[in-house]
Formats: sequence, structure tokens, C-alpha cells
Amino acid sequence: MDIIRIVDLEVSYHVGVPDSERANAQRLLVSVDLWHDFDAAATGDDLSRTIDYYAVSRRILAFGEGRSWKLIEKLAGDLASMVLSDFRPQKVRVEVKKFILPEARHVSVEVLRPR
Repeated sequence: MDIIRIVDLEVSYHVGVPDSERANAQRLLVSVDLWHDFDAAATGDDLSRTIDYYAVSRRILAFGEGRSWKLIEKLAGDLASMVLSDFRPQKVRVEVKKFILPEARHVSVEVLRPR
């Protein structure tokens, strides 16, 4: 199985346990791995035979509009479900990085979901 990887896509979502933290959108980084057999796409040089990573990125960027989450665990799971439903990879891995602890580079959650 082949992998398409989007690494550290910068998004602004409302996320956080306290209401005050969710009040303003905050910077997160989202990474997504999409497992898909793209041999036919490569052989025919045909975008319709693979997963359009540009379309995936646009969908992720817009995903937070009008929504909020308390937990990045829930956010990562929701992103994985959307990607599986809308783009149909065999498997998806989503990592969400949050910059909330000043003593740490980031906190992250990773989920792996099969179709």
C-alpha cells in the first residue's frame, strides 16, 4: 500500500477544555497519512485514480469553520472520519499538534483508522 502524506498543515480551530480557551481560534498543525494504492494513477499519470491531496488540504482547512472541540483527541477522530468518508483511503492516520504548554514544543494526539 502506498502513502500520501500531508505534514504540518497549519489550521486555526477553536479547541480547548475551558470556554476561555475555545473562545478564540488557535494555531494547530495537522498531519495526515492516506494509505491508497496509486499504482494505476502513476502508470496513467491520472489524478482521478489517486487521492487529490490538494482537495484534502482544502477540506481540512475549512473543517473548523463554525465548530469547536474540547479535546484534540475528538478533533483528530473527527478529522479521520471525514477523510475516510470523503476521500476513501484504505487507512488514515491523523496527528494534531497543539501549542499549549510553554515548557514543551507541542502536545500531539495521533489516531489511526481503517476504512
